[in-house]
Amino acid sequence: MEEEDILIIQQILEDLNEAEEEQERPVRRFYNREDAFEISDIQFIKLFRLNKPTTREVINIASEYINEPSRKSATSVTLKVLIALHFYGHGTYQTGVGKTIFTAVSQSTVSRAITEVTNALNEVMAGFIHFPQNFNELRELRHRFFRQHQFPGVVGCVDGTHVAIVRPAENEHIYVNRKQYHSLNVQLVCDEKLQILHVNAKFPGSCHDSHVWRESNISTIMETIYRNGIEIFFLLGDSGYPLRPWLLTPLDNPLPNSPEERCNNRLMSIRSLIERCNGLLKNRFRCLLKHRVLHYQPDIAGKIVNACVVLHNMCINNDVPEVDMEENNVDYGIGVNGRNEFNVNNTDLVAARQLLQTIADTHFQ
Repeated sequence: MEEEDILIIQQILEDLNEAEEEQERPVRRFYNREDAFEISDIQFIKLFRLNKPTTREVINIASEYINEPSRKSATSVTLKVLIALHFYGHGTYQTGVGKTIFTAVSQSTVSRAITEVTNALNEVMAGFIHFPQNFNELRELRHRFFRQHQFPGVVGCVDGTHVAIVRPAENEHIYVNRKQYHSLNVQLVCDEKLQILHVNAKFPGSCHDSHVWRESNISTIMETIYRNGIEIFFLLGDSGYPLRPWLLTPLDNPLPNSPEERCNNRLMSIRSLIERCNGLLKNRFRCLLKHRVLHYQPDIAGKIVNACVVLHNMCINNDVPEVDMEENNVDYGIGVNGRNEFNVNNTDLVAARQLLQTIADTHFQ
């Protein structure tokens, strides 16, 4: 056989092998997509939780950290942002996200989009989640609280909320909370507009709110301000936190119709802002709800929480309308805490009680 004939036969065999491999390879489906920005504003917010201007702002942010693809068929930054927003907003897992007419892509593309957009939003956290950095900012925040609620000294409300996660691969037992599901115990601090000033999504669900508080930098900042004795600033918390001059919690059993009871009622009314804030955050970004469960390991789940908080604050700043409740009897992951105080002779506890008494006598007679 001539050498040229041998080469031709080898080429034919190679072509046949390639054809067989092509038949065995799964068919890659491309879906037709419509332009999400062409739909109505109401429908856009229902699908993506943000309005169109705020979404374009997120796209601009993401573009700083995600490179545009070089191939026309690859996923654009705009599409990646829409995919991530749809996931954050609905909590339906990735297969469902990928099949909408606006974000029709493969599941692997959905996964990459969520990861890249989440990382980008974590890069800009400091620009959108901002606890006061100086006394002028603290005074302004205190003034806004007093103007709205007539309670002196308040600069924020604090509470913990549980975000359900899939069973972690390591140390899974420390993520089991009191309700016996795996979670992160996320600490939030909000202002009078329900804007989140601080988030800490690094602690496992078994940790008590008071432990997360003691380990947080906000606790150190507030205590340091008090120790310096310059001015009175404090946060409001529930009875699960230790009563301190920099963190006021409700008094136990004040007398009916007394200044102390009126002070207590006002304190609890203001403190409920953090519960409303948590409800707004989770109703808008339903991937954080207990029954949706983030199917990520704790560190990635924490980043998703941070990303949702960034978006929450952008919505507050841009007056994005709230979405309608989609379900009844939603568990927002806030537990009922008992009194977390043991040393009744603690000098800081005594000082906090005196401060509450002074406020009651001065403002609630």
